[in-house]
Amino acid sequence: MTDAPSTPADSATPQQPALRVLAQYVKDLSFENPGAPDTLRPGQPAPGIDLSIDVQARTMGEDTYEVILTINAKAARDDENIVFIAELTYGGLFQLAGVSEKDREPFLLIECPRLLFPYARRVLADATRDGNFPPLMVDPVDFANLYRQQMAKRAAAATGSETNGNGDPAAAN
Repeated sequence: MTDAPSTPADSATPQQPALRVLAQYVKDLSFENPGAPDTLRPGQPAPGIDLSIDVQARTMGEDTYEVILTINAKAARDDENIVFIAELTYGGLFQLAGVSEKDREPFLLIECPRLLFPYARRVLADATRDGNFPPLMVDPVDFANLYRQQMAKRAAAATGSETNGNGDPAAAN
């Protein structure tokens, strides 16, 4: 049995999506330990940690995009006793090919931050460790679920059903 010769229809198949990481970088990093040295005394209870994650993307050229992963962590033993505040803005420059316009946003806000996350997690862990705390090891993030939540907020804001404290539509990230 021999292979069938290729036909012009075979060469017209859609291009497979391709993603190329051109660069990744720390765009901004801040670590504050406002209560030092008191917060570093042995035998203190473990602080509660409030964590937030945001993803943004913007066009840098015809097929090049910057994706920004922002992680904010605030550790406190109570509302007034802040142990540390860590803020990281970690970026990546990506080149996309073969991604349709309708699939571009989910690709940028799900796949790209998924690739950036392990590196951002390490930077944040190193910063907290260098502040004389145990490394803050952020749990894995489901960026697809985060994207779905953002889309739901946008839809709610568009229909006017979501408001902020002033009754104005809340801005979606």
